[in-house]
Amino acid sequence: MPKRFVVVASRFSDLPRFPAGVELAEALTAAARQLHDTSSPDSTLDTAVRLAVDLVPGADHAGISVIERNNRRRTLAWTDEVVRSAEDGHPAPERRPYWHRLWTAPVAGVEDSEGDEGEDVLSERGLRSVLSLRLRADRRRLTVLTTYSRKPRAFDETSLRIGRLFTAHVGMALDSATVREQLTEAMRTRDLIGQATGILMERLDIDAAGAFDSLVRASQRENVKLRDLARRIVDAHNTP
Repeated sequence: MPKRFVVVASRFSDLPRFPAGVELAEALTAAARQLHDTSSPDSTLDTAVRLAVDLVPGADHAGISVIERNNRRRTLAWTDEVVRSAEDGHPAPERRPYWHRLWTAPVAGVEDSEGDEGEDVLSERGLRSVLSLRLRADRRRLTVLTTYSRKPRAFDETSLRIGRLFTAHVGMALDSATVREQLTEAMRTRDLIGQATGILMERLDIDAAGAFDSLVRASQRENVKLRDLARRIVDAHNTP
C-alpha cells in the first residue's frame, strides 16, 4: 500500500500564493523546479499537494488520491486531516460521487456541496467547493489531484486553467521520480545479487555462473523473488 502523508500547507511558504504580483509562468517554473527536486514519487506527491494550495486560486486544502474501478478511493497525500477524512468517506449508495465523472472527463468539480449537488461527505466537513483533475489514468485506476475550498463557487476558469497546467507539471515530475526510483532499485538489486553470488562462490567452491544458477534455482524452488533471496543470504552472512 502506498505511503500516506500528512502535510501542513502553512509550512510551505517559500512560493507566494498566486496571484500576488507573480507571473503565472514564473510561478509554474518555480513549482516545476521544486517538483523535480524531489527524491522519490512519495516526496513528489508530498510537494504537489503543498504547491496546489499555493498556486490554485481559491484552494484552501488539497489531496492526491487513487480511484479504483469499483469506486474505492485511497488518499496518498493530503494537506489537512479534513481532506483525508473527506476522500476516505463513503458516499450514499444511491448517489454517484462527483469524482465518478473523472472516468470520462479530465476535470470534475462541485460548485456548492450544500446546494443541488448534495455532496454530504463534503458539506459535513465544511468543504463547500471542489476542483478535481486527473493526473494519471488507465482502465483500472485513476490518480487525481483535488483542491478544496471552504467557500462555495471558489474555483473559476482561472483556477481551472492554472490547475490543468500545474497537473501537467506534477505528472511529468511524478514520472521522472518513478523512473529514478526504479533505476536506483535496479542498481541496489544488482549489487545485492552480486554479493549473494560471491558468498555462494566461496561457500560452494563454484564459479560465478554456477553460483548465479544455484541462486536462480533456489528462488524458483522456494517461490521467492531473487532479490529477496539474495538479501536473506547476504544478511545471514553478515550476522555473527
